[in-house]
Amino acid sequence: MTTAHAPVVSIRERYRDAVSDRWPVTVMPQPDELLSSWLHRLAYANGVAPRAFARVLGVNSGMWSAALDLRLPSDVATLLRAHTGIPSDQLSAMTLSSALPKQLLLPLRNSGRRDGSTWLQFCCRCLADDAQPYFRRRWRLASRVSCTKHGCRLRDRCPSCRGHIAVFDQAQLVPQHYCVPCGYDLRRAPIPYLSPATRTLDRCIDNICSLEAIAHSPSGPVLIRRLLRMPSASGYYSTRLLTSLSTAARTHCAERLNLPSEWPVDGAEDGAEDDDEERKARRLLRLIPPPSDRHAWIELLANALGRRRGRPGASEGNEPAIKLPDLLGAYASMSPRPGRRLAQELLGR
Repeated sequence: MTTAHAPVVSIRERYRDAVSDRWPVTVMPQPDELLSSWLHRLAYANGVAPRAFARVLGVNSGMWSAALDLRLPSDVATLLRAHTGIPSDQLSAMTLSSALPKQLLLPLRNSGRRDGSTWLQFCCRCLADDAQPYFRRRWRLASRVSCTKHGCRLRDRCPSCRGHIAVFDQAQLVPQHYCVPCGYDLRRAPIPYLSPATRTLDRCIDNICSLEAIAHSPSGPVLIRRLLRMPSASGYYSTRLLTSLSTAARTHCAERLNLPSEWPVDGAEDGAEDDDEERKARRLLRLIPPPSDRHAWIELLANALGRRRGRPGASEGNEPAIKLPDLLGAYASMSPRPGRRLAQELLGR
């Protein structure tokens, strides 16, 4: 008869000393990803719901992750760096740094008004294309209404329940692209219509208003103020700022800026141009600077926005007045795109 061996008990090192201090799963930041989006993905990958992850980081609940986008405290940054191995410069790159114009950011507030702003927009096509859906930094800007990649209009609400993006309040372990109140998959959201002219306006303003260029341009502060007053310039909202309106309302303001049909918008066909239009186009091309001169374009755009309402220009120069649609149309025509042979001929290209 054999006797079973008694288990051998020995003193071993503590588990926390035997393994790394790193959290079990680390997710890598994606291009232009918001810090809050990365934090939500990190929490999900490690089996923690976003609302509970706030306690892991030692921060207050509420819009905790959205607040960290604006300012990442040093103790939270140290904790994240130690447990994920993501260096400080990558963490800082996901925040809304001081180089960005804070005045153009959508405010951190929950709005019950249908035409009121929410804190974050999204492109359903981007989320559907992502291997791991994430939210972009540029979607925080009120000056954006379209996706730079797909050209479609952004959304700021769930199309099912009309709720805003509230991943920070998610108590269940689900990916961040599901609506918190109703569980709708935001990747399946219908794509809102956006007119070609409005898409061109949005793209041109985004290109002219390179965020870093605005921060370093003498006309940057004037341009920011006039962008914020675009609802008044459109004649749609007389007292509201751009940052106070929903994406749909801001898009409607852009559509009311009386953009002419002659704009070289995406998909437009070449049409017959009379002599007056050709002379007008040639005059504009003599007045506008090359696309690489960002400071000059920022000044021209600020002046054009101001002159729509009879305000003084951003500079004291005697440059001829250029209306906003003409200015943006000339800028669009300088990009070599299909259906723009006339503009390229006028440029001598």
